[in-house]
Amino acid sequence: MNSRHLLLMASLCAAAPTVHAAYPERAIRIIVPYPPGGNIDITARAIAPGLTEALGQQVVIDNRGGAGGTIGAELAAKAAPDGYTTVLGSTGTLTTAPALYPRLGYDPVRDFATTTLVSSVPLVMVIHPSVPAKNVKEFIAIAKSRPGRITMASAGSGTTNHLSGELFQSASGTKMIHIPYKGSGPALIDLMGGQVDVHFDQLSSSIGFIQSGKLRALAVTTLKRSAQMPAIPTMNESGLPGFDASTFTGIVLPAATPRDVVMKLHTALIKVLRLKATRDSFARFGADVLESTPEEFSRFIRDDLAKWSKVVREAGIKLE
Repeated sequence: MNSRHLLLMASLCAAAPTVHAAYPERAIRIIVPYPPGGNIDITARAIAPGLTEALGQQVVIDNRGGAGGTIGAELAAKAAPDGYTTVLGSTGTLTTAPALYPRLGYDPVRDFATTTLVSSVPLVMVIHPSVPAKNVKEFIAIAKSRPGRITMASAGSGTTNHLSGELFQSASGTKMIHIPYKGSGPALIDLMGGQVDVHFDQLSSSIGFIQSGKLRALAVTTLKRSAQMPAIPTMNESGLPGFDASTFTGIVLPAATPRDVVMKLHTALIKVLRLKATRDSFARFGADVLESTPEEFSRFIRDDLAKWSKVVREAGIKLE
């Protein structure tokens, strides 16, 4: 190789970092793989203004709902890996759907570059007041004395609500009858009407009914108590050590996105997540702010996927 070729290669190598150093040079898209108005959409809209300011470019929300969030997630996985298309991944798209559907159009571990976890919304175990249990231990005793007679509502087969209930049964040695609904709203209506006994719901959806006495909360499903209702104990405190089930969110990009682009977005996200305005906004819909390194987020996805895959396998859940 002559000196001219060496000089050319050196100049190309020197120029490479400056290509990404200018990032971002245009608007950045956050795909929300669900319709407007839900928890994931609200979370994305809560962080978008701060990201716009931190990055100096407009951050826009692109709702791409369908197939339980997997259509939008697959779209993001196959997008150009240039940092301009991201997706607000969540429990549903990154861990429970891959556990339920092994032939998805994306692999949550292989096909995404992670930035940081963003939020966690605890689920809460709620029962109709006619169920004579004041805590989780009493509920377990009742369920064991009535095997196959306690009814458990969910927002649909394979949802986080359903899988959290299956995890509870596995951890507690109980067996309940699963009653799937088309959404958490109808499930809550029947629970308040006494048609079903128990539901594992997002705290943000149930908090008003708990406060009004229409539902009784036994425990939250996260390892830490919720800042929104700190009087409710955790499952871990209630005799089920290590029990953890929640709806998490985090920003991911196509796997081949350059590392420096990923880290620039990560730095901006951490800045936004530490703003008081972000924390106050999250608190209004029952979410806790999370933050992590890209490596911690990747490890979290792998561990959560393994947990839900085990639940699906042991419960014999099969969805088409």
